[in-house]
Amino acid sequence: MSTTPSFPPHALHDYALLADGERGALIGPDGAVNWLCAPTWHDDAVFASLIGGAGVYAVTPRGRWVPGGYYEESSLVWRSRWITTDGVIECREALALPAERNRLVLLRQVKAVDGTAHLRVVLDPHADYGRAPLTSTHRDDDGVWHLNTGRHRLRWQGAASATVRAEGLTADIVLEPGESHDLVLECSDSPLPHTPPMATRAWAATEQAWRRKVPELEQTVAPRDARRAYALLSGLTTHGGGMVAAATTSLPERAEAGRNYDYRYVWIRDQSYAGQAAAAVGAPELLDAAVRFVGARLLDNGPGLAPAYTVHGTPVPDQRELDLPGYPGGFSRIGNHVEKQFQLDCFGEALLLFAAAERQDRLDGEGWKAAEIAVRSVAERWREPDAGIWELDDRVWTHSRLTCVAGLRALAEAAPGRPLAGTCTDLAGRILADTSVTSVHPDGHWQRTPDDPKVDAALLLPSLRGALAADDPRVRATLAACRERLTQDHFVYRFRHDDRPLEEAEGAFLLCGFLMALAEHEQGNTAEAFRWFERNRGACGASGLYAEEFDIAQRQLRGNLPQAFVHALLLETAARLAQDPGPHRARGRGRS
Repeated sequence: MSTTPSFPPHALHDYALLADGERGALIGPDGAVNWLCAPTWHDDAVFASLIGGAGVYAVTPRGRWVPGGYYEESSLVWRSRWITTDGVIECREALALPAERNRLVLLRQVKAVDGTAHLRVVLDPHADYGRAPLTSTHRDDDGVWHLNTGRHRLRWQGAASATVRAEGLTADIVLEPGESHDLVLECSDSPLPHTPPMATRAWAATEQAWRRKVPELEQTVAPRDARRAYALLSGLTTHGGGMVAAATTSLPERAEAGRNYDYRYVWIRDQSYAGQAAAAVGAPELLDAAVRFVGARLLDNGPGLAPAYTVHGTPVPDQRELDLPGYPGGFSRIGNHVEKQFQLDCFGEALLLFAAAERQDRLDGEGWKAAEIAVRSVAERWREPDAGIWELDDRVWTHSRLTCVAGLRALAEAAPGRPLAGTCTDLAGRILADTSVTSVHPDGHWQRTPDDPKVDAALLLPSLRGALAADDPRVRATLAACRERLTQDHFVYRFRHDDRPLEEAEGAFLLCGFLMALAEHEQGNTAEAFRWFERNRGACGASGLYAEEFDIAQRQLRGNLPQAFVHALLLETAARLAQDPGPHRARGRGRS
């Protein structure tokens, strides 16, 4: 079978994601699944053509066609849709729910919506990021295919007529108008169940599961996008509570710039953002998952909390290169150097998460134990240099310290009767006083570090979380400085790298765009808040998913896809903009 991918990668704008919490599949406009890792997110890919490896699973119309597609409401059930010269074809696709940890079920149902449908189907799995061959391929008497590659075992229903060719198992499907046909693929690293799943039952269970998962969110300013963001965050969250930062690895943030990273792990910061967003919309499932995962890591690791973990709570493997061409403009690597870093703001974000849970009466005894550990850890380590939110060199990052101030004050306010509240208030005051002496620019705004006078869009966030009152001069000066120096066309850049124009150094950072919307809202600038929100809300792909960065000039997504923390901030912003900023602003604390 083939060892060279037949289906090239597409612009990130064109991809959709199927996900069941335990793993995800990236599907392109040609109906090709170019990326799927199994059995879970950070395991090796069996379809790796996205980054230049072998392995693909495609359902593609014959002849000439133009693509489209959409998510079914409040779900990650995707409908690929093609207009052909003969009519209209749809392929309904999903990773089946409820998910199993060691076995995925990928459902695909093709239908001739209008006219006769002619389709080509190709299944060509290769484990180990496309480097492992198929070691066995046979069809049983029921027309079901059984395949082995590396440690993966696959079973495929619905293609009894397929033949083994150079490009993989290949079948032609012809459907009369109105006719539909099911394809069911299973993949596991352990023996498959004796009885294959029935497509009708699997679809029914999947539909029911999505209906239970996603709330209506009608109280937000953008309910449909909020529901999609919530569905996406849910799809990235495992049974154990861990939410991966993204489904992919090695998708470059900038062509040929060397910024290629593996985000298939759980970042404490990102998970905390998602939990706080869930709290903002009153959706406890994702909040509880975040508290459970982050709390367990604090209980296990204490002051040695790592910035990120695998979904199993184990250390992130060190970064290494794959001998693959990579996505165009980048190169392939797995693992992440983050496991060697210390990021102080993770403790502050964890405290903000626990405070959000306590305000909803959802922080149990184990959660309070974890919160106490986080407070002690801040007390021990807040003077140490750290890598900061952007994971750069170890320095005394202002954002990290102010985030700890916000977390300490939030926890004290959420449970004023606990003995820990006084400790939190005193410690927050000491950190804020010290940071105010070293890290306020002569112009009045917070600067990045004591020895770096530049402004950073991340410095908008601590005040939004209550580190300072909304009317504090430093808060307003920081907002003004960000607005003046880091924005273009209502998009926001993280910070200025050098003397180049902002857009030449990197793409606009969508997380920061939503922070700007929240900051304007906190100041009572409602119209401006909505301008920032709408501008950044529109910077998604055709499927409505967001990457980390947006290239303004080319109108293209950059970086790994989909990026969880962007969806988390979209969800929270959609909730906050529907509220009067007054009560939220009133949570600002002091001016030490």
